[in-house]
Amino acid sequence: MKGITLKFFFLILILSASVQLSNAQNESLFDDVRSALKAGSSKELSQHFHDNIEVNIDDEVGNYSNVHAEIYLKEFFKKHEPISFEYAHQGGSPEGLNYAIGNYVHSDGAYVVLIRAKKFDGKQKIYIIDFTEE
Repeated sequence: MKGITLKFFFLILILSASVQLSNAQNESLFDDVRSALKAGSSKELSQHFHDNIEVNIDDEVGNYSNVHAEIYLKEFFKKHEPISFEYAHQGGSPEGLNYAIGNYVHSDGAYVVLIRAKKFDGKQKIYIIDFTEE
């Protein structure tokens, strides 16, 4: 009986450590993304893109390679230079899908930004980013 209890304890300990590591990876991803959006840096932002990413800006949706998405967003940031970016909400699912909703403010207005990420090859990557003008 003692052996079963000890094995159960170690299983719980390992699962807990795994969940904490996953949460830390998500926080790091979304912290880096916040910094990139505040700076209007498509280069920094694209470091967190999956190989293929869906970009939606005001209902103009396209599927891009991470390189082409970086170029597309570079033009977006030139037209809409950032003043600020802050998250309004973040969450996730038990299946490992994570999201964040934030407010991107620029000199002519603001966008609501929805970012969706999940694990690819063990690392959290953005697979959809959506800008909707307020």
